Amino acid sequence: MLSAKSDVQVDTAEVRVTEWRLAPGSATGPHTHEMDYVIVPITAGEMTIVAPNGDRSRAQLGVGKSYFRKAGVQHDVLNETASEIVFLEVELKP
Repeated sequence: MLSAKSDVQVDTAEVRVTEWRLAPGSATGPHTHEMDYVIVPITAGEMTIVAPNGDRSRAQLGVGKSYFRKAGVQHDVLNETASEIVFLEVELKP
């Protein structure tokens, strides 16, 4: 599977903002979120979320429809669609 592309746009003592681009067939790779975070979708689409135990779920993204998650989330994010997925990840530093 291809690697997703990330571009850190802002990194201060308070916040880190990263643009993520997932081409069709790409994934972020398994990771643990160390900070609370907000996802801001730039494109509409559907992501596949894979939990550490292998359970899979689908997450629908709507343009500008942000959502919040607490630190500690563990998963891999895959794009199993035919369209690129783009979102901003805003991490809130303690």
